[in-house]
Amino acid sequence: MKRLVLSAVILTGIVIPAYGQDTRPLFVIERNVSKNVVHYDAQLTTEGSLDPKEPVIAYWAMLANGGHREELTFLERLLGYGFTIQPDPNGRGFRMALVADREREITVYQNGDQVAAEIMIAGRPALLRKVYVNLTDGFALPTVNSIELFGRDPKSDDERYEKIVPKR
Repeated sequence: MKRLVLSAVILTGIVIPAYGQDTRPLFVIERNVSKNVVHYDAQLTTEGSLDPKEPVIAYWAMLANGGHREELTFLERLLGYGFTIQPDPNGRGFRMALVADREREITVYQNGDQVAAEIMIAGRPALLRKVYVNLTDGFALPTVNSIELFGRDPKSDDERYEKIVPKR
């Protein structure tokens, strides 16, 4: 029964709140090397606004191992899936940067009861939904072959897509 409930939670996108707070999904990072997925969620206060102390949390959904949740390790936060976040000086939420690509800024904001992670995809604003990373296992660290960004235009709802191939 527990597996059935957990599967339903994962499939419907409902996330069990962290630290007793309400969370809302922002985007995920999927990889070709495993079914496990990194989730990035907005964390809300009891009043329903973005938590100024910790507006975004990240964790693993271990889909290859029964679907349980695991926190990111120190090295994962430091080298691949961690992020920095600070208030947006324009008052539009928060500015977030993934450690894997500090140059491409993500704006996390709230519009009513909806939350969003807005980023530039193919030169146009988009609501980020998924990042797909194609990796090759390496001796010490994996090699990133390509990164694909998937999102939707915030005004027209058109799909946005960009494939990035790192220079070697």
